[in-house]
Amino acid sequence: MRRTAKSKTAVWRWQERFMRAGVDGLLRDKTRPSRIPPLGREVAGRVVALTTTSDPPGEATHWTAGAMARAAGISVSSVQRIWRAHGLQPHRVRRFKLSRDPEFVPKLREIVGLYVDPPAHAVVLSVDEKSQIQALDRTQPGLPMKPGRLGTMTHDYKRNGTTTLFAALNVLEGTVIGRCMQRHRHQEFIRFLNGIEAAVPVGRIVHVILDNYGAHKHAKVRAWLDRHPASSSITRRPRRRG
Repeated sequence: MRRTAKSKTAVWRWQERFMRAGVDGLLRDKTRPSRIPPLGREVAGRVVALTTTSDPPGEATHWTAGAMARAAGISVSSVQRIWRAHGLQPHRVRRFKLSRDPEFVPKLREIVGLYVDPPAHAVVLSVDEKSQIQALDRTQPGLPMKPGRLGTMTHDYKRNGTTTLFAALNVLEGTVIGRCMQRHRHQEFIRFLNGIEAAVPVGRIVHVILDNYGAHKHAKVRAWLDRHPASSSITRRPRRRG
């Protein structure tokens, strides 16, 4: 004991291990159980049940590891371990959309076909609008950035009404045909179609992909399309709601 500078209990433990396993018993330390007992199956089952069938406390939108640890009376790491073992991810949501359009599949194939494999010598445009855009401006002009000084701007602004942006993305070239108008009606949409026709080279067939907004299905818009059968092809995609 004096030569090894170890306690009596340690020497006695080595002697006992040598008597049981020989030299091999001294070369490797004995495996000891954890100081903290493992969680039982009923704890894991309760965590899984709370995660899948109950709402989190307060106004939280989903369970967090900390909230679940307080509710189940275990540590955060234990909650994360149980979630990982059962494939639970409360913070993630997989979104889906079911269309009620009976012609959804043909439209889907046509639209994806135009995006993936556009017709030769044709122009494919994805058209959409953004309405009620606030035209804001600062109350005073700011100073530009210079060495040793940041650019400046006033903290307040003034309103200049609203505007509507009409835009058509050329899928193949990545260019955009855009125009701002004050209102969002079929009259403005027809004016935008005229602008598209003027911007596209003569003789090119134009395929326009857009949603089923009311202005796009107006009788005057349909009449405009009937007057331009050789230069336009409209494909409507279901409009997202909410």
